[in-house]
Amino acid sequence: MAEGRRVVLGVTGGVAAYKAAFLARRLIERGYAVRVVMTESAKEFIGEATFSAITGTDPVSTFFGDPDVSPHTALGQWADAIVIAPATASTISKLAAGQSSEVLIATVLASRAPVVVAPAMHTEMWEQPATKTNIDQLRTYGYTIVDPEAGSLAGGDIGVGRLADPEVIADAVDNLFPAPDLKGLKVLVTAGGTREPIDPVRYIGNRSSGKMGHALAEVAAER
Repeated sequence: MAEGRRVVLGVTGGVAAYKAAFLARRLIERGYAVRVVMTESAKEFIGEATFSAITGTDPVSTFFGDPDVSPHTALGQWADAIVIAPATASTISKLAAGQSSEVLIATVLASRAPVVVAPAMHTEMWEQPATKTNIDQLRTYGYTIVDPEAGSLAGGDIGVGRLADPEVIADAVDNLFPAPDLKGLKVLVTAGGTREPIDPVRYIGNRSSGKMGHALAEVAAER
């Protein structure tokens, strides 16, 4: 549930950075507290004052000059979730490698919170083998990837790479915190193969692995 949850919104240097302002507003409307971390290049596309006005707090964009002596660790510990939108190819590469030269990547590394990554870039960059490899690596870390959409891109191009709609990204954040609508109920899930005897020698069975049953049990426990 959103109420009382804290989200660090990471904004990187792409044309879609303006949509991060809409995302910040959507998250706040859903009950999240939002703090913003900007890369230096993000400030070339959208002003810090915009996020200050929306969230009520100044964005963090550097390791130095902040009231906190260690802003990345403070934010990493504060966050219940971290969302990076838009995530450029450069940022995705740094995330995959754990390269913490920027305060945004350092914040992710200094946190145990779940991470949502919403890429945005030109089609050619999105389809590059290196980008695909980096995205696959982030999935192995357990990050949630909100795939880009097809549509108009910078410079009049059209293709896959457009940042997902802010509502879709906000939904992905909501999915990190499922409502406890099964609280108080006891759920029994059976899993695995079964055998029904025909006679003392023969039986009818199946090769079920039990994976679906285990998945249902995990979701039920979360809810």
